Amino acid sequence: MEIQQSTLHASSLSPPSSMHESQLMAVAQSLEAAFLSEMLKSAGIGETPSEFGGGSGEDQFASFMRDEQAKQMTAAGGIGLAQSMFDAMMARSR
Repeated sequence: MEIQQSTLHASSLSPPSSMHESQLMAVAQSLEAAFLSEMLKSAGIGETPSEFGGGSGEDQFASFMRDEQAKQMTAAGGIGLAQSMFDAMMARSR
């Protein structure tokens, strides 16, 4: 049995620059959204009010609402954390 080696070019291993940058930005934005979601949780956003609350069902789904609010905040510009992380990841990938 003979195994043939194929030659790979460097260009076939690395994605195009714009694709790589968009992937890094997407990762940075998802990290910022996760951070903001945790900050919203710490601030008490989505907690069930003691009176006239939705009960355990509201408690279970409050995290989904916080996550979506954090994603919308990030999409609207966020707090600049995504851009800082993106710049750091770009510097490390070069």
